[in-house]
Amino acid sequence: MPTALAAPTTTPARITSLDVLRGVAILGTFASNAWLFAHPGGPTAWFAGGGPAPDVVETALRTLANGKFLALLTLLFGVGIELQYRSAVRRGARWPGRYPVRAGILFVEGLVHYVLVFEFDVLMGYAVASLLVAYLVGRSDRVVRAWMAVVGGLYLLGIGAVTALLLVLPGGPEVPEPATASTASWWAQVLVRLDSAGLYRIELVLIVPSATVLFLLGSRLVRAGALADTPDGERIRRRLMVLGFGVGAPLNLLTAFAGPAWLLVDRYVLPPLIALGLLGLITGIVLRSRGGAPRRAVAAVGRTALSCYVLQNVLASVLCYDWGLGLATRFADARPWWVVGLWAAVSLALVLFATLWLRRFERGPLELVVQRVYARPARPAPSPTGAGLADAVRQEHH
Repeated sequence: MPTALAAPTTTPARITSLDVLRGVAILGTFASNAWLFAHPGGPTAWFAGGGPAPDVVETALRTLANGKFLALLTLLFGVGIELQYRSAVRRGARWPGRYPVRAGILFVEGLVHYVLVFEFDVLMGYAVASLLVAYLVGRSDRVVRAWMAVVGGLYLLGIGAVTALLLVLPGGPEVPEPATASTASWWAQVLVRLDSAGLYRIELVLIVPSATVLFLLGSRLVRAGALADTPDGERIRRRLMVLGFGVGAPLNLLTAFAGPAWLLVDRYVLPPLIALGLLGLITGIVLRSRGGAPRRAVAAVGRTALSCYVLQNVLASVLCYDWGLGLATRFADARPWWVVGLWAAVSLALVLFATLWLRRFERGPLELVVQRVYARPARPAPSPTGAGLADAVRQEHH
């Protein structure tokens, strides 16, 4: 049952790095997804294993982004749940209260995004995991650590078992033949996503347990002061960077070139370690810097994170698919560098959109819609901080 929980012993100061961290995570996530849109035939063709194998340069470029920024975004979502929990406790509200409504809105957003735009949407998985974490975030450290240990341990055992199977069986185990859709027809893509939802949504089996652990870890990093401008915070950030760049990055470099059998380890196990290093590094840079145009540009993307996450995939679809400009087919022989150009062009478009939009509005367009749907129309009291993907990691003002 929802309960009114004791407030945390300390109230966090404004966390100045969150907008920048979110912006980096959104742009970095597209650096990974861009390869899917730019694949001849689109994401469904990539999933079916079609097309030429990437060369050494393309593999290295993919490795730079693969899974790291998605893991960073997941950690930040956990930070947001912790801040929402604290806000509710300070206001004397029961927690999780109406949070299941928010999770339901996020799930619907993800479902629409999956059907209409992108086969590998993460919002649905975030919604499911956040609903569970909302009931755990206020529990004792012992309970939270136990959940993280059990879920994380089973998750790693599962990844290890599948990886061992891939190493033992030549060519890997037999899997259902995935359906593909011509990118010449947007409607054909929609139909394939609907018809093969069970196969294309199988990633949720990996996303939900991983997100549960990372959400809770993000919450506990806030409580430990990892984002605070204090000596303890700096000490924690140094440790995160050692773990991420001293341990995670070298191992990830090995798995990236070790063959397809290591795919799951390469994407789901090692990237979260590197994401911790990125969180420590970026937070430290923001705390030491005075700002400037680049920081404001990235922060604008972070403040409109949900809108930018969807917009980047819509733009990539229009640019790459044959029903749009068809760049994936036209520049198939120009890989990998044209994909880097695609990422840069879409990222610039996101920065311009976010910057111009925020001159007139406090939130992104999707964030405004979600906030109005979620808000209690009969109560003048302010609603919990944020809504959806972007506002789930919004910083608090005191």
